[in-house]
Amino acid sequence: MAGNFECKPAANGQFMFNLKAGNHEVILTSELYTTKAACMGGIESVRKNAPVDANFTRKVAKDGSNYFVLVAANHQTIGKSEMYSSASAMEKGIVSVMANAPAATVKDLC
Repeated sequence: MAGNFECKPAANGQFMFNLKAGNHEVILTSELYTTKAACMGGIESVRKNAPVDANFTRKVAKDGSNYFVLVAANHQTIGKSEMYSSASAMEKGIVSVMANAPAATVKDLC
C-alpha cells in the first residue's frame, strides 16, 4: 500500500501536511504554511528532496530520543519526524520517507 500526503488546516488559518506510510502511520510532519498553495509547494519539495539521504539531518533530543529533519537544498526545514526510541528505528523512518514520498498521493483535507 502506497503512502499519502494529507494537506490540512492548522491553527490561525494556516496549513500543514503529514506524510503517512502505507500503514497510515505519520512518518513526516511539515512546518506551518500561511497559504494552501505554499503547503502544496512544501509537498512537492518533500517529493523532490526525500530520495537524497544527505537531505536528512539526524538529531537527538534533550531526552535522548532520536529524530530527523528533512531539509531542502537551501537548508530550510521541510518536515520533521516523530521521536524514536533508538537510532535504528529512526533510520527505518528515514527509509520509509525516502520510499513513500516520491509517489505519494495527496489527500486534500482543506
